[in-house]
Amino acid sequence: MRILLAQNSLYYPAHGGGDKSNRLLMEALAARGHACRVAARIAMLGEREQDRYLEELADRGVTPMSAEGGVVTFERAGVEVHAVTNANLRAHFAGQVEAFAPEIILVSTDDPAQVLLETALRGGPEGAPGTPSARVVYLARATLALPFGPDCAFPGELKTERIRAADGVVGVSRYVADYIRKHAGIDAVHVPISLMEWEDWPEIGRFDNQFVTLVNPCAVKGIDIFLALADAFPETAFAAVPMWGTNQRDQAALRARANVTVIEPVDDIDALLAQTRVLLVPSLWAEARSRMVIEAMLRGVPVMASDVGGIPEAKMGVPYLLPVNPIARYQTRLDEQMVPVAEVPPQATGPWREALGRLLEDRAHWGTISRASRAAAVEYAAGLSVGPFEGFLEEVLRRPKVRLAPSRSVPETLSPDRRLLLALRLRNRAPASAWFPGADALEGLRLFWFPHAGGGAAGAPARLLHAICPVRLPGREVRIAEAPFERMEPLVAALADAIRPYLAQPFAFFGHSMGAAVAFELARLLRRRGQPLPKLLVASGARAPQFRRNYTPPPAPGDEEFLAELQRLQGIPAELIDDAALMRAVLPALRADAALYRRYAYTEDAPLDCAIRAYGGAEDSNVRREQLEAWAEQTTASFAVRLFPGGHFYMQPGQAEFLAALAADLEQAC
Repeated sequence: MRILLAQNSLYYPAHGGGDKSNRLLMEALAARGHACRVAARIAMLGEREQDRYLEELADRGVTPMSAEGGVVTFERAGVEVHAVTNANLRAHFAGQVEAFAPEIILVSTDDPAQVLLETALRGGPEGAPGTPSARVVYLARATLALPFGPDCAFPGELKTERIRAADGVVGVSRYVADYIRKHAGIDAVHVPISLMEWEDWPEIGRFDNQFVTLVNPCAVKGIDIFLALADAFPETAFAAVPMWGTNQRDQAALRARANVTVIEPVDDIDALLAQTRVLLVPSLWAEARSRMVIEAMLRGVPVMASDVGGIPEAKMGVPYLLPVNPIARYQTRLDEQMVPVAEVPPQATGPWREALGRLLEDRAHWGTISRASRAAAVEYAAGLSVGPFEGFLEEVLRRPKVRLAPSRSVPETLSPDRRLLLALRLRNRAPASAWFPGADALEGLRLFWFPHAGGGAAGAPARLLHAICPVRLPGREVRIAEAPFERMEPLVAALADAIRPYLAQPFAFFGHSMGAAVAFELARLLRRRGQPLPKLLVASGARAPQFRRNYTPPPAPGDEEFLAELQRLQGIPAELIDDAALMRAVLPALRADAALYRRYAYTEDAPLDCAIRAYGGAEDSNVRREQLEAWAEQTTASFAVRLFPGGHFYMQPGQAEFLAALAADLEQAC
């Protein structure tokens, strides 16, 4: 068989359990004589990140076959790997579907926005001369990322229909397969897809090992229980390994405790487990199975884990399975790690303290659990084989090809449950050049220009003021295929990550309307991260943010009301609003931006230590002079208000006067 895996995360070297499991699955299939190829991405995109990735491959003895066009290609264990380092993963994957002509395409829940799944369903080599129609098999490794049922963060009917259109669905555990059948009516099966690296698993669990360890400390992984145990056992050394879910608040809580050591992730699990006395897995969400539990047990490390989801299957009857109060709801926003914000219920940690106390104090009991863990895990792992999965793929090829329903219109395809599309940012961040086109070519001062709602980089007068660097947000212009943000916090976090390469030389911010709020919040986040501030912040056509203090967002407007508001505020002519093709192209970004600005609420913080100028149109009925003057409260440096003839978009009729004033303010501040 010709098998292509699409993975919206790092394939090699992999730290996450699901990523490692995908790699071992493909390598096992290659060892059985199948032609296997992978289209994946590295952790962060960009030319510099590609150089770092090439260095890491060299350190591991991997010589790439090529490194061009933003893609590094190499072979590992019989699998041809295409690691996208500075290109569009979706486009490269679609190209590989055509070039490789796979019989089977594997897509998994590491792609919660279903960018790759949709491409696999619609963009296979169907119709290409002499090539078969690829069967799509969906690997369900996490119920949180599924768009249905009580475990999911963001439900969505359209995404559920895409999973229904797969030719086969495989759950990583019996729990996951049962969940899919129960809550979506999809005929999912469970066969082993989390294989183990075959080795003489070293028995490195020791009663005298240093740490009680938690991997990926965060809300859904039970960091509250971990911290409570660290506080209850102050003389015991604890270790935390931050990964994809660990946000700044989690990091601060870990570092505030003298008996907690933060350890960087490693793909050689032995290096971590050789230091571990007891592994904690106090997950508050429904783990699909937990590869980490098996890895620890194989090496004789006792595991204390929560009795939720598929973890009981991983524990195989060995103590300790302990009670938790699982997460039942998620907020409609993401944190700065682009992870859904969970509403964590209170936890009763008494059983956890009692169990850990016994494992720490009773050497004989620790030894009993260690031996039982290793015996059960070795017996299980020794019986694992890719054979059942291989047989399932062969069965799928014998079935008639499932056909995806005809595509809906562009807004219906791109817009429903846009909150779910935000999860794409968990795994797929665009390179800085996508956010700030032309920034690399500018020398000296850069003026980052943040657009109004629905605006793009083309609206910045870059040719008239050479320092201007337009900001291009997702969902518009060449980034129209990307989902626009609907919440301020994740947008600002993504901008802060992307702008980091440009902070070494002087810079300033200009933001108009919604863009003023984005620029202001970005400056505050840069300060919290200890990074340089802009020399000047120009807030244009926007009320001072403190007018959103204790703000309750109004309900979303209806279609007619929304379009009328666009005509009133942005001056969009009625004939353009009546142009269905044009509105299909621009409405997704406009609606998302409108939702983002409508939901934005101001939080108290100290004034910025940078100059602020408030610009506005003298005839702008929506933003009055006193609302511009209130920006003075947000700076300890110089401040001034400038009014120009015109309304909300005063820059267009009086561009020469506006740019002259802007140039003067930049010169004064910088």
